[in-house]
Amino acid sequence: MDGLASQIACGSHHTLVLGSSGQLWAFGSGVKGQLGTGITEGCLRPTPVLLERASGGAATVIHNDMKISVGWNSNFIYTPESSEREQPIGRLDKARLQKWLTMEQGNAEAQREISLMFSTSSSLVASFTKASESPSTKAAGALRVDLEAASQAFDQLFNIPWIRKSVNILPLVDTLCSSAAVIKSPEIFMILPTIPLLHDDQNVMNMVMALAIVIAKVLNETAMKILKDWWSSLEPSIMTKHILMWKNALSFMLRNGLLATHKPGVKFLLEALKYLHRANKRARRTQEVPASTFYVEEIIDRVIPMDDVKLWRFWSTREDTEVTPVIFCRYPFVLSLICKMAIFNSNALFTKVVHHLTHMQTVMYPSGTFPDNPESPLAPVFQLTLRRPSLIEDTFRQLGAADHDYFQRELVVQFMEDMKLSLVNIRDFFLHVFEELLASESEMFMYNDTKTLVWFPAKPRVEEKSYFLFGVLCGMALYNHNIVHLPFPLALFKKMVGVKPSLEDLREFDPVVGGSLRYLLEDYTDDDVEENLDMTFTVIWDDQKVELDPKETGKPVTSFNKKQFVDAYVNLAFNQSAEKVFEEFRRGFFKVCDRDVVEFFQPEELRGVMVGKEDYDWDTLKQNTVYDGEYHARHPNIITFWEAFEELTDDQKKAFLLFLTGCDRAPILGMDKIQMKVAILQNSTELHFPESLTCHLLLLLPIYPSKEMLLARLKEACAHNRGFWKE
Repeated sequence: MDGLASQIACGSHHTLVLGSSGQLWAFGSGVKGQLGTGITEGCLRPTPVLLERASGGAATVIHNDMKISVGWNSNFIYTPESSEREQPIGRLDKARLQKWLTMEQGNAEAQREISLMFSTSSSLVASFTKASESPSTKAAGALRVDLEAASQAFDQLFNIPWIRKSVNILPLVDTLCSSAAVIKSPEIFMILPTIPLLHDDQNVMNMVMALAIVIAKVLNETAMKILKDWWSSLEPSIMTKHILMWKNALSFMLRNGLLATHKPGVKFLLEALKYLHRANKRARRTQEVPASTFYVEEIIDRVIPMDDVKLWRFWSTREDTEVTPVIFCRYPFVLSLICKMAIFNSNALFTKVVHHLTHMQTVMYPSGTFPDNPESPLAPVFQLTLRRPSLIEDTFRQLGAADHDYFQRELVVQFMEDMKLSLVNIRDFFLHVFEELLASESEMFMYNDTKTLVWFPAKPRVEEKSYFLFGVLCGMALYNHNIVHLPFPLALFKKMVGVKPSLEDLREFDPVVGGSLRYLLEDYTDDDVEENLDMTFTVIWDDQKVELDPKETGKPVTSFNKKQFVDAYVNLAFNQSAEKVFEEFRRGFFKVCDRDVVEFFQPEELRGVMVGKEDYDWDTLKQNTVYDGEYHARHPNIITFWEAFEELTDDQKKAFLLFLTGCDRAPILGMDKIQMKVAILQNSTELHFPESLTCHLLLLLPIYPSKEMLLARLKEACAHNRGFWKE
């Protein structure tokens, strides 16, 4: 070996030797190119390693100035810094990036340089390592890689066809997979999702899936802790790229029907997304990555909601094994709103069916057949028989007397004035009972200054049981697919799904107070808050004086405690002031709806599902309308109807929607979920008003001689029929 050896370094299955003359030798395994011969073959005979500079010329290195080190499948050479030294091969700098970007066709040297940069994790990490004096790198455990710069560079590079063809990162991924258990620098896992190649369908099975396995199963505890901290610190644009890499892979698996044959792989992808979802919830950012970024739309087309619910319930009481199937209910953050609604409805239907089956069993096998049989069969439905003038009184009396198990049964509503059972009665009931309960005359709630929103009172004027029954009614409305009038701030729906209300929720309920607190917290720059604002921790809420700090009466607000003051104010408004009555409401709500299913929804989604939204698209309503009997789209009376409809005001159009559907708000999934049918009102004359069957979204329209008469009759019908329609 040309004399004495000055240094020896050993890798996993290869060895480097630096001779006293400065010659570097390598032998052993070369399957990853670690022998530096340019080929991926091993050699047991020591082979000279030709050291090259970026220019491609051979280097003359004095052994006293060089040190060698060997990694798993990589080699490192350390030399003193020199202003004359060029950038190492495989490390990207701005000049090299610009050179590649301006080349129409890459030459052999450029292709080799690009290939080298993507061949090892050390090259990629080194290419985007921040300057050591950067403030963002000084904190302990801080991510020292500039992911924004990496993302921008990769987006530019992979937009150029010859560069995209020059890059093969499969060897890099393979190396990571084989050495992940002992990895010391997990920065590479932060860089990889910003590479566009890993978002391509053709790289899902051989690369993205392999990386998911590494993250879910192989990485050691220390590396995972570091990654979790880094994920929580990501900017929204980079976090989105991380999410999309795993999400696109999961979509690919579902689109291609690979769920049944690759169950473990799908689970690993879901686990990787779960880590990111938790990190996103922990993140402290002014701008958040929307929850919908995680939604995988293909699930609703490839998974039967009822089947997934059954699997979820079955395995919730059992320990997982190798045969445990993929259960998407365990990962609700990937479920779209449509999918969540389908799962909620499937779960409700499943419960109703169980009650029906129990009823059938007790009818078929009378008392005494089995020891556990009741003496008389329980009804499979929950029926309310009500008087319209005493709606709340009758409702609360019957709900209060009923067994709580009945709340989850199929609801039937009957009015004493018309004993005929009808699906219209249910919409009728929910429309009017909530209208009366939320009117100021009920004295159940406090209103904001503009009388547009309500909240639970600090000092209720009605018994606490009323709030329990109000919660039951809200749960029954959702359980039975009815949009209802609930003018609460988002804080209510946050608390229902375990999300803490914030200052923004107080701003929604009371814009003046909330806006002042936001100004104090975020915009007020004077250090002497105490002197200039003359504020204390004594506040008025729901006409009552409250000490936000009970230990110190009249405690002044200062620049040092203003956040404590704001947090305490928000806590008073949405938690402390109405704790008992809200807990009664929540207890009643979850007597009907299963909490674990409701918590699938985001707060905004839950509000939309229960209350609908004020996003009206009247053109869509017209386009989706179908016609029955003599009517068709070009019928003169239909043309006249739509011309008249266009002349209605916004409020009158909402009144028509109420007349047609039993609710004046649009469904959360949009107006295209409303398909109106128009038919002729039989045996009618021009003196008759239009009628509607809300359970069928059917408009019964007489034929009128003029638009003016049609418009007048339509306005009159909508103004005087607020829920009690003919069947």
